[in-house]
Amino acid sequence: MASYVFDLKPCSRLTVGAIGPAGQRTFYLQGIKGRQVVSLVIEKQQAQALAAGIDELLEEVEQQYLSDREPEAAPGNLSLLDPISPYFRIGRLGLGYEAEEDLLVIFAQELLSEEEATQREPAVGRLWASREQMAALSAHIKKVAAAGRPLCALCGNPIDPDGHFCPPSNGHASTTILQ
Repeated sequence: MASYVFDLKPCSRLTVGAIGPAGQRTFYLQGIKGRQVVSLVIEKQQAQALAAGIDELLEEVEQQYLSDREPEAAPGNLSLLDPISPYFRIGRLGLGYEAEEDLLVIFAQELLSEEEATQREPAVGRLWASREQMAALSAHIKKVAAAGRPLCALCGNPIDPDGHFCPPSNGHASTTILQ
């Protein structure tokens, strides 16, 4: 049986947020239960994959299980709570569902360097939430991720405020953002 450094069941609040200017943002996954606040550093791509995974799992849960429980209201404010002191940087994420309590769970495992991995096991934690909270989290992640740098229509790479080199233009043009 795994030993969890945190196990918030259920979270009263679950969110993802980003701090910093576009292109240099640090993303955080944050769960709150009572006075316990757990913040984890998460990559933007991991957050986007988490949102897609939540959507898939919610669809599967709705097809396979019928819940006679009354759904709670979806959370409104999904901003990060300060101070943000991350437990660890996420290396792996997993999702699950517990039908008995009608809760979804996010498993988060710490990212370790090769050297650290030879010395200790990665920290692991769980964040539990209702289907409504997870649906709200997925929608919120999509908004937070989209609020970053715009993508170039030609190459799909992010455009910095001072522009970027666009490979499909063969060096003949630099794309910039017009204000």
